[in-house]
Amino acid sequence: MITKENIHLFQAALNHTNVGLVITDPSLPEHPIIFVNAGFTQLTGYTAEETIGRNCKFLQGEHTSAKTNQALKEAIINKESITVQIYNYKKSGYGFWNELTIDPMWVQEKGEDKLYFIGIQKDVTELKEKERLLQNALDEMEHLSTPIVPITNNISVLPLIGTLTQSRVEQLTNTISCYLTSSKDDYLILDLSGLFEVDTYVAASLLKLHDLTKLVGTQLVLTGIRPELAIKTLDFGDHLKGLTTYLTVKDAIKSLKI
Repeated sequence: MITKENIHLFQAALNHTNVGLVITDPSLPEHPIIFVNAGFTQLTGYTAEETIGRNCKFLQGEHTSAKTNQALKEAIINKESITVQIYNYKKSGYGFWNELTIDPMWVQEKGEDKLYFIGIQKDVTELKEKERLLQNALDEMEHLSTPIVPITNNISVLPLIGTLTQSRVEQLTNTISCYLTSSKDDYLILDLSGLFEVDTYVAASLLKLHDLTKLVGTQLVLTGIRPELAIKTLDFGDHLKGLTTYLTVKDAIKSLKI
């Protein structure tokens, strides 16, 4: 229990934490900040005197998401807890990603409950940058792992490496469509030996790619089919009878050239 004797310990604990903390009072005009800890001043560069009495939106700026801001407003109106990652700005003008958690807090004052809101802030800019770099790397790997290689005047090979996701199937569809429209190959060899995982989604995707190549006058040829893929494709029965398969790309090229 917090008493007059130990309230200094409570304040010291709030200032000792590394995260920013603010308390706001929705009963006052503009829902102002009434308390900030040392973590907040260190995070934003604003002093307590520059912060208290202002609405938290003064941290927002040009690149702050309106959608995220609206979600915060709705949570406050509904007196609900919410955690978001919002782009805020320090006093210096430097932007940072703020992982913000807002919780309603009811405090008994003068015999009745009064509502306050507590906001916990944490700088996650470095984490967001790592996530961005990782996604860029994955996108680049996905792009590099789907090259269509012309072998002869009428045969090309497309090796599939990694995992076949929905976004990648869409990318493959666009890549194959554009390539075959201009190359007008008789055969496109799709090598599956580099796929990490195989499931019925992969099998269904192969059927869609087969239909696509057929529309542009190119025959889809599959190579590198492992036993687990063959088992998965059994669910599609007669639909796969039109697919031409070979054990390896070398076998396919040798046969198709003859």
